[in-house]
Amino acid sequence: MTLQELFHGAIQHGIDADPRGRAAVEQELQDKRVFFNGLEPDEQASFDPEQLTNPYADSRVLHGSPDQPVRKILVGIDIESPELLLADRLNEKGAGIDLVLAHHPEGRAYANFYEVMKMQADILNRFGVPINVAEGQLDSRMKEVERSLLPVNHTRPVDAARLLGIPYCCIHTPADNMVSSHLQRLFDSASPQRLKDVLKLLKDIPEYQEARRNNAGPRILVGSDEQRTGKIFVKMTGGTSGSKETLEKLVQSGVGTLVAMHLPEDHRKEAEKHHLHVVIAGHMSSDTLGLNLLLDKLEPSASLEIVECSGFKRFKRPA
Repeated sequence: MTLQELFHGAIQHGIDADPRGRAAVEQELQDKRVFFNGLEPDEQASFDPEQLTNPYADSRVLHGSPDQPVRKILVGIDIESPELLLADRLNEKGAGIDLVLAHHPEGRAYANFYEVMKMQADILNRFGVPINVAEGQLDSRMKEVERSLLPVNHTRPVDAARLLGIPYCCIHTPADNMVSSHLQRLFDSASPQRLKDVLKLLKDIPEYQEARRNNAGPRILVGSDEQRTGKIFVKMTGGTSGSKETLEKLVQSGVGTLVAMHLPEDHRKEAEKHHLHVVIAGHMSSDTLGLNLLLDKLEPSASLEIVECSGFKRFKRPA
């Protein structure tokens, strides 16, 4: 498998798992192509052509030849200069690492990762929030995230990969789509009645079992064991946390429990105010689950050897 084949496969599996559905994502890509064709030649020259086939701005090949053969991958949740130096040191000792794969975005994928937040509006709409309200509330939050990225020196790890000559990519939303869809199907099928039942389902998953051993397991953030769940909404994709005002609209649309990777304190207070139960599955553990589900899809196409680092631990599921 080449680097390009691996990355393209990850994007396609991410689209398959996208909560919006493949048709909606394909339409987004078609709209982007129409937009590109309408640009002036000088604007087209500076346009990122990856946007025409990849709907996820936070997932990119950051360094390396597309034809690079990939067999052994160093995988981590956060990959920055220290992890790239680690890869270089391991290769000095004969490890033979072909690619370093990060989950969280870096480089140009980090600079505009706020763009993937737009997908949250469609997801919220599927759970009953009017699309005009979802888009309106999300817009100000996206601009807030965009402003927060303006001063960031986002090319540092990419520069390190280039100087060390190490192929480097990040796969964010495709993996988040995998975990979000996987858990939503689990809860829809199992229909847990009380918050303690949600915790039990999570604790049966290997990634969350490992997190518990590291004192970072799932927990109830708002609510208590015996309280009933109502309708469960798994919010684990779409870049980062959306608008806290949306939580009230979710309650009004019939959602009783939010299952998330993490939640800012102001969002917690808002959830509490509107009696929305919140279960925190865990950040690194949920990211690990998403990457593992994605690797399970990729591995049948190639014999991959995974080296774990930076909060990631490989758990395989039966084919």
